[in-house]
Amino acid sequence: MQAIARPFFGPEHEAFRDQVRRFCENEIAPHHAEWEQAHGVPLEVWRKAGENGLLCAWLPESLGGPGADFLFDIVVSEELCRIGATGPGFNLHSLVVAPYIAHYGTPAIQQQILPRMVSGELVGSIAMTEPGAGSDLANIRTRALRDGNGWLISGQKTFITNGQNAGVIVVAAKTEDEAGKPGISMFVVTADMPGFSRGRNLHKIGQHAQDTAELFFENVRVGPEHLLGEVNKGFRYMMQELPQERLCISVNCQARAEAVFGWTQEYVKERKAFQQRIADFQNTRFKLASLWADLQAGRALCDSLIQRHLLGQLDTASASAGKLWHSELLDRVTDECVQLHGGYGYMQEYAVARAYCDARIERIYAGTSEIMKEIIARAICDEPRR
Repeated sequence: MQAIARPFFGPEHEAFRDQVRRFCENEIAPHHAEWEQAHGVPLEVWRKAGENGLLCAWLPESLGGPGADFLFDIVVSEELCRIGATGPGFNLHSLVVAPYIAHYGTPAIQQQILPRMVSGELVGSIAMTEPGAGSDLANIRTRALRDGNGWLISGQKTFITNGQNAGVIVVAAKTEDEAGKPGISMFVVTADMPGFSRGRNLHKIGQHAQDTAELFFENVRVGPEHLLGEVNKGFRYMMQELPQERLCISVNCQARAEAVFGWTQEYVKERKAFQQRIADFQNTRFKLASLWADLQAGRALCDSLIQRHLLGQLDTASASAGKLWHSELLDRVTDECVQLHGGYGYMQEYAVARAYCDARIERIYAGTSEIMKEIIARAICDEPRR
């Protein structure tokens, strides 16, 4: 079927999409299976992505970026999803980590870090989750204690995307103000700082090419310029940045679901059983029709959320609703498409099988589906009546 025009993408975005598509097909698709075996993407790929303008496209020239817009980074995300490449963590690097530094970092830190993130010299990660604190960020135990005019950071983080490759990490840590009231603050840590170390590269049931690590901080000393924003306002900053992060997950899940659906369309037209194509069975046709309808609804919601974000109108509840809908849509689509592939859908050599395993984490990270429902429920049930 003909693709629906998406009015917020202009000719310059589509020209960039062609460039990104060539990069993905030439530099990523042929090697992704190898990276899945290695459980990581080589740093050289990051540098090539930087050379081709695929990283932090939204950053202004004053911060070392190309001065494009948010939609260019969305194009990169969608093209990676189109080929099922979950290894390169460009999305998190560009649209989650870099914004913290650009929005709250000191000028010195911005100039030291951001141009090197644009070039791919520094890979970014964000360290929030801990062994005893996942979605419940208020219970993190990593501490940042004052040390002269700087800070000493100690603690452990886990499930950190880009963790093995990371050269710069945005860290959430408990702090105390002068009155002794605990709060959360955000810091920039670079991998060359004494006291920082990485643990094992965690092996997951899916997204095998994505390096996911444990990180350790043992009295890592950072100067005052490494504090993002103000002391004890980290939780507020996280709440301000999370809508964009959750929108990115909606974008990824929608694009991956569309890709899996496309692969399945082709498969059922070619595969035969009982002297007819799988596509000729009524069950197959009705399953695909139902999935296609869901994908149309998902695309409309996703693009509406993108449009609202471009207008500065994307609120936490709406972004959470998108993350909830699209992550569960991807789960549903991949499950049905595996079934339509039959036994071959269970073979790892088939992209649909890998997509099925890759999809499961989307309902967990950046806030579980249960947390998304709680956020939405608070917005619709707990607001004062007017």
